[in-house]
Amino acid sequence: MNLKKMNYRKRRTSFIISLLLGPFFLLWLSCGQEKPQETSPGFNLKDPQKINNIILEVEDTLYFNSDFEKYIRSIVGNNQNDLTISSLGSLYDKFVDERILLKAARNKEISLTWEEKKEYLAKLTNEFRPEEKEVSLKDLDTQILFDRLLIVKYTYLVVEDIEVTEKEIKEHYNLHKGEFLQAERVKVSQILVKTEDVAIEILDKVKKSSEEEFRKIAQAYSIGTEASKGGDMGWFEIGQLPYEMEKVIFSLKEGELSQVVESSYGYHIFRLDKKYGPEIVSLEKASPGIELKLLEQKINKAMSQHIEELKKSFNWKSHPNNLPFPYERKVP
Repeated sequence: MNLKKMNYRKRRTSFIISLLLGPFFLLWLSCGQEKPQETSPGFNLKDPQKINNIILEVEDTLYFNSDFEKYIRSIVGNNQNDLTISSLGSLYDKFVDERILLKAARNKEISLTWEEKKEYLAKLTNEFRPEEKEVSLKDLDTQILFDRLLIVKYTYLVVEDIEVTEKEIKEHYNLHKGEFLQAERVKVSQILVKTEDVAIEILDKVKKSSEEEFRKIAQAYSIGTEASKGGDMGWFEIGQLPYEMEKVIFSLKEGELSQVVESSYGYHIFRLDKKYGPEIVSLEKASPGIELKLLEQKINKAMSQHIEELKKSFNWKSHPNNLPFPYERKVP
């Protein structure tokens, strides 16, 4: 295998692993996107009257509300009361699917090495946001974490051979060219100072100066965070800058300087370094993004089908009526 293909396989493997791990780390984000009025205070996942109720049977393994509560806790920490009824239902569906996958992994006698466990815990530690650390890894059930990693390891084996062909990439590009329209962009530099008098004085200095001289003056006088880079602010599209700045900047020609522009930051002198009009991104540039998008779609479809096949082959039963909240199954 040549070096180019080896690097491609490495990037692809890294993407698949990230895709499989991503939902486990970031599920709480989607839970927080529900409408506030849908929140469900009063549903206690630790309800003593229901905590020992059986909510799922997979072959000879029973799962209780206590297992589901630990599962939720491993995802959202102590923010369980912020979950909506809809979110809880979605998480229960995911819990069921993962227990099915876990059973399949164990049937295949797939296991975790000590190194895999150690690396996973280290990654989880880094993923925990400071504001989410009301619950530390020490507070969580490590068996749930390792079960989750085992599911990922099994899932990777199911999807590792999925490929996206050049033909599929090209077909997607041709069918969705509107997605690859690059808006007008400008590359901008600035000199930012505190007073208008200083700004006018500097503008007189740079009016007929070269780009190199402009950058030297920016380094010497500008108080902007980009001063060390000669005032280089980078690339912008319409809508990414304050309107008062934007209407001035986008009216400039390449190499042209603005008049002094006042803002809450101070007094600006803008230089338009480069401008690109709207254009369609080439197939070559768009291909990597298209490939990952199609790969993700194929993996999601394959896993949905695989889970349904496992459910047909396993002896399992769900008991949503035993949950401590009103469950409504979402129809895809």
